[in-house]
Order: sequence, then structure tokens, then C-alpha cells
Amino acid sequence: MKALITGASRGIGRAVAERFLALGHEVHGLDLLGAAIEHPCYRHHVCDIRLKEALPEIDGVEILFNNAGIQQGEDDIATNLTGAIHVTEKYAMGNPALKSILFNASASSVSGQEFPRYVASKAGLVGYMRNVAIRVAPRGVTCNAISLGGVITDSNDAVMNDPEMWRAIMDVTPMKKWATLSEVCDWVVFLTTANRSMSGQNILIDNGEKDLNPTFVWPGY
Repeated sequence: MKALITGASRGIGRAVAERFLALGHEVHGLDLLGAAIEHPCYRHHVCDIRLKEALPEIDGVEILFNNAGIQQGEDDIATNLTGAIHVTEKYAMGNPALKSILFNASASSVSGQEFPRYVASKAGLVGYMRNVAIRVAPRGVTCNAISLGGVITDSNDAVMNDPEMWRAIMDVTPMKKWATLSEVCDWVVFLTTANRSMSGQNILIDNGEKDLNPTFVWPGY
């Protein structure tokens, strides 16, 4: 199948792109950064998803993973929410080849704990996901979101490599772990390729943070 992944140059986006490629899928990546993957079935597009006119023409997308996001950037809402709307409306709506849409939201969209604009952008993303799910359901297309808690990525090195901060985070994480990129890839692949009946759902994957011990720890918060 043909998958389109935003934020494909690093972190979760890159890992998911590499997993889809390993499974034999064709992958297109969108990112402000250049390509981080070399593979005959991978096509990279440098673009700013905040700008509708910057989106490239890509036909026949079957899987859309809206992954691109920032935290405490210049404008979390423009990237995390508006950008995802631009991408979804262009590549998903009216596309007869489409089979599945998945949004990378955040545990913050459920708990409300974290930085205000980031929380607003991710909560808005979940609301928009449900709107899209309603619109694509008659076509048999699934549309869901994953709301991740802590994930082991380079972007989180600042806290993972700070023993005191990491200890404080683990103290309020019931399962005493964060998700690995491989775990996240398992969820994304299942929800977009195996799942054919669940839609409109926001799946909380946070090692028990929200429901078992809803305390948020982060520098400056």
C-alpha cells in the first residue's frame, strides 16, 4: 500500500516510515527537514504543512499518518492542528484509494496537563479526527488517533539523560517505563492495516500516567 507520513525525518515519523518500508509498502514522507531515509520505495517531500499551497501532489494515498508536531514552538497550533487539517483535506477527502487515517495526538489531549497551546492543539486534533471519522465512515475508511505518553526518542533526551528529572517522571508513571519507538510502530501498523472496524477513537497509550497517577512532570512546568 501507499502510505503518507508527516514529520518523517526523525523520531516517530521516521521509525514508522522505516517499519512500513520493511513491510513492503511504498512510503511518502513530508517534513521541513531533508530526507533521513534512503530506500527505493521511499519518496521525500520537503514542505511546510502549515501552508496549503506548499503541499505536493501525491495521488493514491491509502494510509495517512498525521504525525508532524512540535512542542513549545513558535506556533504549536499552526503545525499540530492546522497543518494536519491541511494534509487530511488534501490527501484524504475525496480520495477513493484511502483506507485508513491515523492522527498522532498526545496524552495531554486527554489529561489537559502540559503547555497550554500544545494541549489545545492536540485536543483540537482529537476533535477534528472525530469529524473526519464521521465523514469517511460511509466509504469504509477507518480514522483514529493515538495519544502517547512518554516515548523514548532523541527529542526527549533532555529529561531522559537528567537522572533527577527522570526519577521524578518515573515516580509518577505507574508502569515505570516509556514506550519504545518499536512499540509505537506496532500500534500504528495495527491501527492502519489490520483494523477495519474501529473508527473515531482516541487510543491512550501512556503506561498508566493519566488514569492511574495523573501528575505531569517536565522542566519549566
